[in-house]
Amino acid sequence: MKEFLTVDDLSQYLGIKRSSLYYMVEKREIPFYKIGRLVRFKKADIDAWICGLKFEVVNLQAKSRRIIKNDKPDINRIIKKNIAQVKALGYTPKYGRPGEIKDLGKEVSDGTL
Repeated sequence: MKEFLTVDDLSQYLGIKRSSLYYMVEKREIPFYKIGRLVRFKKADIDAWICGLKFEVVNLQAKSRRIIKNDKPDINRIIKKNIAQVKALGYTPKYGRPGEIKDLGKEVSDGTL
């Protein structure tokens, strides 16, 4: 088999449309070579790229049970974090945040400090 594939060759090899390949080249989603105006694909690069697209099937129920069993949640930490978030939402610009120094930079009515 040839080392470099044309768009037609690769569309047959992958079983997808030529227009899909041109779109992938335009978006630079697939490895390609540009020789003048010609687009070519190296078979070894395409095979490596295909291997990188592989998704592993994960049993979410078994994984979540394993995580919960091995890493029991710290309820006190979760509660403290949520309380801190609620308190942070309670401060408004009118009242300011705790520790903020008030009345700095205010002038008296005649314009002096």
